[in-house]
Amino acid sequence: MHHALASLILAAALIAPVVHAAPDADETAFRQTYRTLVETDTTLAHGDCTLAASRMAEVLLAAGFTPDRLIAYAAPGHPREGGLVAIWPGRSTTLKPLLLMAHIDVVEARREDWPRDPFALVEADGYFHARGAYDDKAHAAIFVDAMARLAHDHARPKRTIKLALTCGEETNGAFNGAQWLAENRRDLIDAAFALNEGGGGRTNGKPVMAGGKIIAQTIQVGEKTFANFRLETRNRGGHSSAPRPDNAIYQLAHALDRIEAYRFPVEFTDTTRAYFRSVGAARGDATGRAMVALAADPTDKAALWQVDTDAFLHANIRTTCVATMLDAGHAPNALPQRAGATVNCRIFPGHSVEEIGHQLERVIGDPEVSVTALAPLRPAPPPPPLDPAVLDPARRLVAQYWPGVVLAPQMANGYTDATFLTAVGIPTYGVPGLWSDPDGNGVHGQDERIEVQSLLTGRKFLNALIRVYAF
Repeated sequence: MHHALASLILAAALIAPVVHAAPDADETAFRQTYRTLVETDTTLAHGDCTLAASRMAEVLLAAGFTPDRLIAYAAPGHPREGGLVAIWPGRSTTLKPLLLMAHIDVVEARREDWPRDPFALVEADGYFHARGAYDDKAHAAIFVDAMARLAHDHARPKRTIKLALTCGEETNGAFNGAQWLAENRRDLIDAAFALNEGGGGRTNGKPVMAGGKIIAQTIQVGEKTFANFRLETRNRGGHSSAPRPDNAIYQLAHALDRIEAYRFPVEFTDTTRAYFRSVGAARGDATGRAMVALAADPTDKAALWQVDTDAFLHANIRTTCVATMLDAGHAPNALPQRAGATVNCRIFPGHSVEEIGHQLERVIGDPEVSVTALAPLRPAPPPPPLDPAVLDPARRLVAQYWPGVVLAPQMANGYTDATFLTAVGIPTYGVPGLWSDPDGNGVHGQDERIEVQSLLTGRKFLNALIRVYAF
């Protein structure tokens, strides 16, 4: 990271005020890129990632990219799940590239569940509303915009900068573009490290536009892996007029009761301990004080009780398993011959899927309840390092944008496409910059949204961060 300080000073010139007046030409172009991407349906059921990637390629061509620097890809059998790799060359022949990665597929959204068309971008009440407005078309549009600005400015960074737009992150078990690139076209995405979704700002409970304050920015360093387990009970069934004790539904219900009551042990990694210490101190409330205490002593029961009142923190210090789907019986007037449930586990680093499956069997304590791990089975790679060459420039830039706000490393409770890149030796970090409300902004649910200030300030921040790393 030579000349990082000089680059940081240069990047500071890109910082825009939080309060936006009439958009300038650059912002207007960005808004159009964002709208185009958000309003292109990219759900698995009836969307088209390949079309969305093609539209982003058109943006980059118009900005000055040559066709040879834009590589569209689609795996055989998945014509609508394609993506795009864009490459802007650097001057250095020794520095490895910087990779920007964002998935452009989104979770399904039904019109009848939303107050408005989920695939029409609406700006109202200080927010952008639409499916994908946050996850993850915000980052995708920002990264496309950053690459377009490089071309428009005829920039000559030291590092080559790559962008990978991928499809399939939201559809476990379906085709995944990041996995395909890692396994089949590693040359296209090879990099010193990658920037991805997963980090971001935490507010004090109110939107920034309503006077709320950002108390911390996070950078994702590592994540849990996931596994789905099928629980099933079977017996001979019979007529409902003659109930028996061996009812498959009740037997399954008892197993689920035991899983609900069980708490996996408290654990910390270097990342989560650093997060609890720094964000806990920044919060300054009872939960914050408990975070600091628990990081110092994981056996502190009073601190654990307080931390466990927060759903995110509860999950951030242990493996979690929760029932997500049920099915049972074959007729309303018959004893069930079969009952089944899906239990979704988010596994803390250092534990295998097989280990967690055996632990569920022990918790259930009933050999007649079968526990089967469902495909896909994805082993969790070790987290990327807490690399000062990555964290320190981001920390300094956060201090310029949000004076007094800490940058904390954070482990994700879910998983992202970083899993596939880290597994092939490309350390991948979830970027700070954008911030969200405490309720999660409707991501994966109804009325997904992002604060307008969050998107526009995040765009400025991430453009500056890219230049710090690459110039």
